Amino acid sequence: MYHGRFHGNHYEIGFRWGSRLAKHANYILNNIPFHITEERLRFAQYCLPIYQEFFPEILDEIQGIADGQSCDVKLLQGLLFSIYAIPPSCQCSCFAVSNENTILLGRNSDFLTAIEKNNLNVIYHFSTDSFSFTGNTTAFVQMEDGVNEKGLAVGLTSVYPPSIRPGINAGLLLRFFLEKCSSVEEVIFHLDRLPVSSAQTFTVADSFGNLVVLESYCGQTVKISPSGERPYVCATNRFHSSALSAMNSEKIDDWQAEPRYQTLTRFLEAHAKEMGLEEAKRLLRGEYGFLCQYDRTTGKDTVWSVLYDLKQNRIYRTEKNPARTPFKPDTRFPF
Repeated sequence: MYHGRFHGNHYEIGFRWGSRLAKHANYILNNIPFHITEERLRFAQYCLPIYQEFFPEILDEIQGIADGQSCDVKLLQGLLFSIYAIPPSCQCSCFAVSNENTILLGRNSDFLTAIEKNNLNVIYHFSTDSFSFTGNTTAFVQMEDGVNEKGLAVGLTSVYPPSIRPGINAGLLLRFFLEKCSSVEEVIFHLDRLPVSSAQTFTVADSFGNLVVLESYCGQTVKISPSGERPYVCATNRFHSSALSAMNSEKIDDWQAEPRYQTLTRFLEAHAKEMGLEEAKRLLRGEYGFLCQYDRTTGKDTVWSVLYDLKQNRIYRTEKNPARTPFKPDTRFPF
């Protein structure tokens, strides 16, 4: 996993990073695992006005990267705007717990081992009015989990959609939340108003102990909240609300999403009221049921695992499968 620290406005951040990569003959468009097809390029152009209206800063960063790499910005847009939509990827497990002792958000990122060397952990500090944050991603620019300076943590899992539409995709939505929101309530407000292109869940926790899973697809958002008897939420790569569960596809390989979901719910149902950090680590390691026990020879694995402790303001991460590599504290981003 590469580590990047970025400072400045969005364009400056993009240009410096793109230039630094180019200086070492590292060109982004030579390192992606699929073709940027005409379909992706057309889709990106349909999405472009939506980003211009709702998240123009991200366009500045992408333009900066393109200028630093001396490449066509439309190719980067075709790549970034179509991720999670064409084709979607369906992996990852996420949960959040809020009890008398702790507020935790945990996430396993499951992906292809062939490109795990390109995974990124980043810290962004902006000279503009966006919140600073740290996050992790299998790509760049878009984020898959993270926490910001306000103590808001978000993790995503993608869901295979029966259709897509122009909008903002899962990874760039999560990036938006980290930059613009300080609470679960603010995330819900923005997701209700933003056009969404992909299907996904967002597991969200804030420093006040508020939790929610947001199932989102093509203009529909379902909020799944904890209760006093069930102080947790969790998600994998299927919708579980009555309103959206009919949208699940049975014809794809979702990397055992339902067994992973059952592992999370079975343990959390019994232990969420009193569990702490060590139990959360063991859960992510798969000690209570199937969660990360992939056969790497198939090209699949959990490629990082992270815990955001929002009561103690600490981050714990392993940059490989947590069943084989211990969590380590990351103290570089105070929040």
